[in-house]
Amino acid sequence: MDRREMADFLRSRRERIAPGDVGLPAGPRRRTPGLRREEVAQLAFISTEYYTRLEQARAPHPSREVLAQLARALRLTDAERAHLHHLAGAPPGPPPGPAREVRQSIVDLIHRLPHAAATVISATFEILAWNDLAAALMEDFSALPRRDRNLVRRAFLGPHRDGRTLYGVSDVAEFARNSTQQLRAAAARYPDDPELTALIGELLDGSAEFTRLWAAHDVTAAPTLRKTFDHPVVGPVTVNCDVLDIADRDQRVVIYTATPGTPSEEALRLLSVIGTQRLDVPG
Repeated sequence: MDRREMADFLRSRRERIAPGDVGLPAGPRRRTPGLRREEVAQLAFISTEYYTRLEQARAPHPSREVLAQLARALRLTDAERAHLHHLAGAPPGPPPGPAREVRQSIVDLIHRLPHAAATVISATFEILAWNDLAAALMEDFSALPRRDRNLVRRAFLGPHRDGRTLYGVSDVAEFARNSTQQLRAAAARYPDDPELTALIGELLDGSAEFTRLWAAHDVTAAPTLRKTFDHPVVGPVTVNCDVLDIADRDQRVVIYTATPGTPSEEALRLLSVIGTQRLDVPG
């Protein structure tokens, strides 16, 4: 444990946070930048005395729980959190589960793609972020409970809206096979994630097809380059599929684009206008 280096690091992180960033009043009598020590202690649920001793390089070895609480209180990035653990002599273990937080820059990116339907999915195939055209092409994900935004669960267990499996995509069987393989690989990366364990158990109990594919123990998935959505309003929409990996979050940006000059391009343009309205349903 490098007490002096950790003390300096904690102090530098504390001083960069404005009170307003964590919902505290600035107050007229602050003589130093950032938060006070007692405010960090309160946010981290530890005593002010102990936190003061940490910044004075006099405290005993902090537990992993205390380190995690300090990381949250000080709003550390993933790299800073790992650095704090190393300074404390307690290198961070593997994350318990896949990250669900999407960087704002990635959210901004997919919303700057007006002619492409784009989503961000987790390692367990949960839709984490989407742009307006993706909602129009597939579904208004904001209106769904979180469990129904998991594409693997929807492919094997439903619900199947209008009798269409997974938005009527042409490659349902291929998606089922590839997603099962990727889910098995994710289970190896996150063996202690209760949500992932529960999802796999639910799929094994509810789908004979998933059980058959899971029993194959395959972990190498082939990329999908093109697929066709059977949209209830504009009909079939054939799109190119490109996937960008966000390695540090174990997430993927999935981008669907139509070939220029095709009826599918016109269909996407129409969807960008009508959005998630169901024109096929009487008002």
